[in-house]
Amino acid sequence: MKPDDANVKWVEEPKLGLTGKMYLPALIQGLAVTTKHLFGPKMTVSFPEQRPEIGNPLIYRGVHRLNKDDQGRVKCVACFLCATACPAHCIDIIAAPSPWPDRDKYCESFSIDELRCIFCGMCEEACPVDAVELTSMFDLTGRSREEMIFDKEKLLSVYDQTKDAEPMKSKSLGGAP
Repeated sequence: MKPDDANVKWVEEPKLGLTGKMYLPALIQGLAVTTKHLFGPKMTVSFPEQRPEIGNPLIYRGVHRLNKDDQGRVKCVACFLCATACPAHCIDIIAAPSPWPDRDKYCESFSIDELRCIFCGMCEEACPVDAVELTSMFDLTGRSREEMIFDKEKLLSVYDQTKDAEPMKSKSLGGAP
């Protein structure tokens, strides 16, 4: 780049006055925001006695679940797209030949390491049959690392807990409208 190039627009640095050099206006603005929050409405929630309100539970990214189809079988067809799309590499799937005639394979083992997960939703977006979904459950605790690895049975139990409050997001694949 040449200094005399016609496509380059040079911008002069603005001159600061005495108040700008002392950061006084920024300090006063910061104190005004602090004062507004100090005397405004209180947002504290006494968890677990009071549960916080989630604005829209259908778009909240909480604990994962494995969905079931209308016959009670796990919807996962072991295509490995969720594990491939996962940037944290926290999904492990072991496939097996399907005992059902409507699919070639199913997941014999499915596990998600919730401590490693960044809850980005890429697994949910990548799944072609909407088998993996993120729920609005946010109280995720465990006493050890092993408890935080959700296997197939634990993910299906999350589905049983949330299926009434949060129906599947896909209407065309068996979800509620």
